[in-house]
Amino acid sequence: MYILIVLGMIAGMMIPMQTAVNNRLTFFTKAILPTSFYSFLTGSVMLFIINFIMDPGKFTISFFETQSFSYVWFGGGILGVIFLTGNIILLPRIGAALTVIAAVTGQMVIGILIDTFGWFGAEVKPLHFMHIVGVILLIAGIIYMNMKKSSTISQSYSRLWILFGLCTGMMPPIQTAINSELRYEVDSFIYAAFISFLVGTIVLFILAMCVNKGIKLTRTSGDYKLKPWHFAGGILGAAYIASNISLMPYLGVTLTMMSTISGQIIMGLIIDHFGMFNLPKYPIDQRRIVAVIMIIGGIALLNFF
Repeated sequence: MYILIVLGMIAGMMIPMQTAVNNRLTFFTKAILPTSFYSFLTGSVMLFIINFIMDPGKFTISFFETQSFSYVWFGGGILGVIFLTGNIILLPRIGAALTVIAAVTGQMVIGILIDTFGWFGAEVKPLHFMHIVGVILLIAGIIYMNMKKSSTISQSYSRLWILFGLCTGMMPPIQTAINSELRYEVDSFIYAAFISFLVGTIVLFILAMCVNKGIKLTRTSGDYKLKPWHFAGGILGAAYIASNISLMPYLGVTLTMMSTISGQIIMGLIIDHFGMFNLPKYPIDQRRIVAVIMIIGGIALLNFF
């Protein structure tokens, strides 16, 4: 159990790294949707190669003839795009801190509901009072970590936008549950991750063509030159989704999301502290340390009860 939680945290650490890498790629695409498209495309290509080497039979006509192509084939990828697009819409309206808080709160609420009622084929795990305490402690830690930033915009945000953020924040746990069900349908968590990425790539291509009128990519941007590592975001994202699909049946949706969120926050602190990926430095202070302790405490309560 503890090893799986650590693996979940490591998987979560890939998300801030993916965001930082994609941020650099945006210099060359000049827009968020094309950046996300190239990120998804890279992940799709990598997952295709892995799947083709491991089990080429899953790409034959006879394999597809045996499939029902239910909603689980398409739901995960579409939900991932909804979450991404929702964050893009929210960020300029309520700021980064409240966007994160709203999304995480939505993830926690829907994660507990999925575990408690066994939605999307998830194993039923009875709700315990300490589970609620753990979620409250984790959310309190996230709010405390972002308190200074959120207070500067507390007078201007809209309650409707916060509610919208809660709804879009519910997408990742549902995506994980659907992808886990797809895993059993295709008998491979790596293949399930590929399908999710492929659907997301197609949806993002359509969105980019409609919104940005193309998916342009320049080789230079000022003093910066396009390098291979700028496309690593897709690989990191693919590893994250594959990890979630493989962990969810053993940890449950709630604990899987808790461990990955903790990993995201820890890696975010490391990136900020050292200014990795040429980002501004924000040294770790007492407030951030206390917040991380609160978050880890919330995960512990979810694990022990």
